[in-house]
Amino acid sequence: MKIGIMIGRIGGVDGVALETEKWIEVLKRMGHEVFIISGQFQSWEIDPEHDTLVHEMSFFSPESFWGQKKAFFHPDANIEELLEHIDLYSGIIADKIIQWATKNKLDLLISENASALPSHLEMGKGIAIAVEKLKIPTITHDHDFAWERGDRYISPHKVINEFVQEVFPLRSEYSFHAVINTPAKISLKEKFNRNSIVVPNVMDFEKEFGVLNKFNKNLRRDLGLGEKDKLLFQITRIVKRKGIEVAIDLVHRLKDKNVKLVITGDYKDDEGNLYYGELINQIHKLKLNEQVVFASQYIQHKGLFGKNSNRHYCLSDAYAHATACTYFSTYEGFGNAFVEAVLAKRPVFVNNYKPVYWPDIGSKGFKTVMLEDNVLTEEAIVQMQEIINNDKLNREISEFNYELGKKYFSYSTLQEKLEELIGIFF
Repeated sequence: MKIGIMIGRIGGVDGVALETEKWIEVLKRMGHEVFIISGQFQSWEIDPEHDTLVHEMSFFSPESFWGQKKAFFHPDANIEELLEHIDLYSGIIADKIIQWATKNKLDLLISENASALPSHLEMGKGIAIAVEKLKIPTITHDHDFAWERGDRYISPHKVINEFVQEVFPLRSEYSFHAVINTPAKISLKEKFNRNSIVVPNVMDFEKEFGVLNKFNKNLRRDLGLGEKDKLLFQITRIVKRKGIEVAIDLVHRLKDKNVKLVITGDYKDDEGNLYYGELINQIHKLKLNEQVVFASQYIQHKGLFGKNSNRHYCLSDAYAHATACTYFSTYEGFGNAFVEAVLAKRPVFVNNYKPVYWPDIGSKGFKTVMLEDNVLTEEAIVQMQEIINNDKLNREISEFNYELGKKYFSYSTLQEKLEELIGIFF
């Protein structure tokens, strides 16, 4: 079967791009031929026969940037120019999608979040127009919706809010939804009476990951850490919803100088560096300067694997040195870092983050130390302390979780879900 992927950006490190790559890989394993139309191919070797660049579909195109600015951030009193802009460029994008689909004789389309989140108004409308004209079966892979983003996609203009309500998510008779978690499935049914299939984010459990090797053996040394140190890794960006302050408090309350917290992400997404400043103040107040390490200059978040070199490591290298992982997020659409830790065979200390953790992950039976509302109880601290210091228990938990992760969040799971989705149409 010839399958076409429609996406704003492919090859980046955002969740949509990363999960799309996994879908593409599994679809190819299933024997399908995959074609991509995108506004940006980032760190991607373009195949002229299968990859088509449409600049207007990029989130960073002048067309999308202007549309977002006038719709949500700096609206003009006169809405007519914006509406004309949306009509013009959604028509251009629709025409290019139709030409692409017709030329390649596509049997099935997949819209990667472009029909769910109004982060590119013109692309969302363009896809809707194209699907109606082509009448080709379409799967919308919905990673997140406008109502999950607070007031980010609420416009001062009533007509724009009506447009968003009408276009996002796509509700064509030719389309069906794949969502990434159970709450999304429930809200989609309640709001629009649309059925969907939950397709969790997955990892490749057949690929070696988080293993010590000759390339990453010096990571501890480069971070100024010793071989006897017990390393808790916080493998996330520095943004407030990641709950990093709880991990810092945990280190303080463990009262063990050999326990170190390594924070791998940077604070580029922390607006005004306010949260980063709070963490620095907390570290100084608790006198943990020698027990908390910021490691973004050494550890890259550009995918799970990377080109290892002196003082330059990837996420797999970071997990290889972890005694356990902290993941005290308050909100996640899914939570890839949890599954990464499971894949790396590392125990996880986790908060029951909303709205996904318990219904979609924790209830599967994973062995963790789980907090409620990020409250560090004495019981939880004792459990974490034992896992950190008891190597046998640490390995037993890790192996158990790995097998469970393989069952629920592997490429085999994704293939089963894709077969189910395709089976709706064919």
